[in-house]
Amino acid sequence: MAVKDRDRFSTATRLRLLGEQTAARVYRSQTKRQARRSRLTSRAALLALVLCSLIVALAYPIRQYVSQRAEVADLQRQQERARQRVEQLRDLKARWQDDAYAEQQIRQRLHYVMPGETGYIVIDPAAAKPSRTTQGAADRPWYANVWDGVDKSDASDQ
Repeated sequence: MAVKDRDRFSTATRLRLLGEQTAARVYRSQTKRQARRSRLTSRAALLALVLCSLIVALAYPIRQYVSQRAEVADLQRQQERARQRVEQLRDLKARWQDDAYAEQQIRQRLHYVMPGETGYIVIDPAAAKPSRTTQGAADRPWYANVWDGVDKSDASDQ
């Protein structure tokens, strides 16, 4: 036993133990590096490449699909508004088929009266003021007449 104890404290034994410990540390660090390196294999890189190419290849068709769906939704909204407008026009047409409604509208819009009735129209005093157009054309300068013609044509466009 004394030989073993003496052997344990010898320089050669200490160096051998130190070498084994160092080799174990190096081996552990190499296995950790290999484990880290092995996470990205060629299969994983190929899979990532395929996925990226699929995403790039499908990006444009998906964008077109989404924009076309939005356009279809917009056209459906327009179609619904057109249907509502058609219904309104059908209702108006049906109303005009009624003689009482037609008579009411003729009296209101055209100021017609039935035989034996007296029609009155109330004129706004502000509207009765003489304008430039009611003055004689010969009494005004020529450029005023031209300008009035422009105003009249502009009013008729609206």
